[in-house]
Amino acid sequence: MSRLILSPRFFPANYFARTGEHIASVQLSSGAVPWYEGGILDPWDHIESAMGLAVAGYPDRARLAYDWCARNQLPDGGFWPAYADNTPLDCTRREAHHSAYLATGLWHYYLVSGDRRFLARMWPAVRLGLDFSCGLQTKQGEIAWARLPCGGAYPDALVTGCSSIYKSLECGLKIAAVLGEPGQDWAEARHRLGRAIRDRGHRFDRTWPAKERYAMDWFYPVLSGVFAGDGARRRLMRRWSAFVEPGQGCRCVEDEPWITVAESCELVLSLLCVGASSRAGRVFNWLQQHRCAGGYWTGYQRELDLYWPRERPTWTAAAVLLAADALFRATPAAGLFTDSPLAEPEQEARVRDGCDEAGPMR
Repeated sequence: MSRLILSPRFFPANYFARTGEHIASVQLSSGAVPWYEGGILDPWDHIESAMGLAVAGYPDRARLAYDWCARNQLPDGGFWPAYADNTPLDCTRREAHHSAYLATGLWHYYLVSGDRRFLARMWPAVRLGLDFSCGLQTKQGEIAWARLPCGGAYPDALVTGCSSIYKSLECGLKIAAVLGEPGQDWAEARHRLGRAIRDRGHRFDRTWPAKERYAMDWFYPVLSGVFAGDGARRRLMRRWSAFVEPGQGCRCVEDEPWITVAESCELVLSLLCVGASSRAGRVFNWLQQHRCAGGYWTGYQRELDLYWPRERPTWTAAAVLLAADALFRATPAAGLFTDSPLAEPEQEARVRDGCDEAGPMR
């Protein structure tokens, strides 16, 4: 297994250069970043790849990716869920977390580059995207998964998707502050959304099988800042053994022997959110055995001893770069997920994750 020396003062740029090159090599002239050469793209993973390009030192390519978003954003602020370059492949819905994630990507780009002019140019797209998502918020606080072609909202919500929107609303508020734009409605929506995720679990997974068996539902509320402090640490400790395969990484699904690199990297970020830097470093080191020619395999099926599918997605490479940046503090955006989020009133007092008491994570 490849091993890295983990230090905030030492970023192994040569080691990760090929990971950035892998993403750049797949990007199209339009700015679109497919999952892999000849593949489709979805807006969320496209933005994740743009973030990876920014970390890897490709600011021009990252801007090109965000320009693709502005050109392909629909008039109401939404996006279709799948594209081939500029051509929509699926017009069945517009997912709320896709439209909101543009704010996270652009705040990340601003932290890396300090380019206020580009941030201002992209502001209308940020505003449209977040307003689209907030337009799907119910009276109980959760945000519906998607808007349907008929104009109605899908009658259910995802914990992971809503957690991602929660983070995007924070980033949108920070962009608004830099640009001197209003954002109070987003602050209120974020507060209501956080309370729904923490206290109203019955509002999620009402029309489809519960997603609790997926790792993302476990750690995303920590990664996004919905849970913080002791509540966040207890949440991660409670199901650690259910999802983490020592020496390999994080399972995508609790009851399947399939380790996925992107989810493992997001777990690394979540561990850093609760101060478990040593544990985060160990998990990140495990992932280097799944590296191939600069990219990383989607996942490893432990019982069959094979990589499946045989793909090295751009968004997986981007997740690795974001985790590496957070560990090595290589760019000014290193703390995007791990530094203290915007505080909500009553957040600590209203943590209701049902966890048993657990010791400190190291």
